[in-house]
Amino acid sequence: MSQLIAIAYDNRQTAEDARLTLRRLHLEDALQLDDAVIVTRDGAGRIKLHQWFRPAEAGAAGGALGGTLIGLLFLAPLLGALLGGAAGAAVGARTDVGVDDSFARQLGERLEPGKAALLVLLRESTPDKVLPEIEQYGGHILQTSLSDEAEELLREAVGEQRSGAGQSS
Repeated sequence: MSQLIAIAYDNRQTAEDARLTLRRLHLEDALQLDDAVIVTRDGAGRIKLHQWFRPAEAGAAGGALGGTLIGLLFLAPLLGALLGGAAGAAVGARTDVGVDDSFARQLGERLEPGKAALLVLLRESTPDKVLPEIEQYGGHILQTSLSDEAEELLREAVGEQRSGAGQSS
């Protein structure tokens, strides 16, 4: 089961740098990410979600490949790729995986204008490899579903002290 971690940063660039570090660690098998979304709030108060995984793009690629293979059977691989890509994109666009968009938008409402938050769905990690890599970005823990011990390690890594008992996690 995935754990949710939401960390606020002073700006989008810091959140993006942290996400890129997590992606690298994912590729190095130091952790397994299900999703990593950046939420920003601009000066006018508008919330924007910057997705890491785009289901429509993945669906289009998979559909185009499948359509090409089916198209080869009917001697029309280009038509098959076109139709398969369109169908895959349509299905992918309707598929909502990872961080719930409505939750991310609600969390974005809590951000000050100009700030950003990184929301991560983490399936598994090696804390002794991950925490030293993310401590350079600092941040403020908004919410987690981690155990108290794991959350405390994360707070220490980002340089934040728990402000009292009964914090939401």
